Amino acid sequence: MPESLNDIQRQFLNSVEELCEEISQILISDMDSSDQTTQIRRLSIEAGIWSFHHPSDLGGRPQSSLVELVLLHESLASRNWTRLAGVIGPSPGLLANVEEPLRSKYLKPLLAGEKRAAFGFTEPDHAEKQTYGTIEGEHLRVNGQKSYVTGGDTADFINTLVQIEDHGPSMVVIDRSAQGVNVQESFGSSDGSSHVYITFQDVCVPISHVVGKPGRGLPSAMGQITDTRMVLAAQSCGLAKWVVDFVASHIQAPHRSGSPLATREGVRLRFSDMRIKAFAMRSMVYRTARLGDLGENVINEVIASKVFATEEIGKVVDSAIQLVGGNALQTGHPLDDIQRLVRSWRLAEGASDILRLNLARGFLDLEKGRL
Repeated sequence: MPESLNDIQRQFLNSVEELCEEISQILISDMDSSDQTTQIRRLSIEAGIWSFHHPSDLGGRPQSSLVELVLLHESLASRNWTRLAGVIGPSPGLLANVEEPLRSKYLKPLLAGEKRAAFGFTEPDHAEKQTYGTIEGEHLRVNGQKSYVTGGDTADFINTLVQIEDHGPSMVVIDRSAQGVNVQESFGSSDGSSHVYITFQDVCVPISHVVGKPGRGLPSAMGQITDTRMVLAAQSCGLAKWVVDFVASHIQAPHRSGSPLATREGVRLRFSDMRIKAFAMRSMVYRTARLGDLGENVINEVIASKVFATEEIGKVVDSAIQLVGGNALQTGHPLDDIQRLVRSWRLAEGASDILRLNLARGFLDLEKGRL
């Protein structure tokens, strides 16, 4: 937990908290939103936070850890800033360890904010087969389709999971403007994010656009997803803190009945359950982060943390709405916005029940994981 940080982690947390205080002043200023984002980005760069997810040889922190990742994303979420632009720069994702020409053509522009990436992982339910590729000399010909490509409408390229014949699953970088790449449908979801359904028809890309070795795409994809799952767990913890504080202020405020809601036993019972859930979430997530920093394989622990935290924050928000009342369901109310957001997290980066099956397999079949 944050109460037992080492000196380096404590210094990092202090830097994050100082940055958050400066950002708070910007957000209450008279600047328009674009100027606010510019100023936030400048402050974040100066604080060394913007490049947190960047590789160390491209300006990232030389020894960033899972605990620091949790501290950063929990701190931001505890202010209800899970989607505040300008604070954290793009993550390299699958491109973190690529070599030329991918490094110069895609990774560096991505980190500089000059290009945007999307992740094509899942086929639509009606797809007859997985997206596949055939090697033809120095090129790869790709055919297939991907659904729910988040951010695909504005992406410059898509990191796509492709089954390469005679090799297996591989990650391939495909320009969205390449001939044969077609966005069939754009749609939004209840959390405010945008997605596309995209098809690939005889898309020809250089074989150098395969990330790493052909047939090694699934481990690469899982590595990216594992990191993102930890971010979602940390954000769940931060939002739980924000929601609990919001409700505490609400139930202690004067009420039309003549006494604050906090004086009622039923309200206190529900409020205490919210705090219990938040404490359990944070304990679980920080323990997982510490195990990871010790060099342990925490794939299964990250799964457990993601499932538990994203489900518990949903319960915390539901209790908050019950205590605040109907106003919390009005469009634009922070609890209504948070409710929509956290519901999507139970599906993001692996639906909860699928992850439960993976967790059981990890122990029963592979003897991995701990309690």
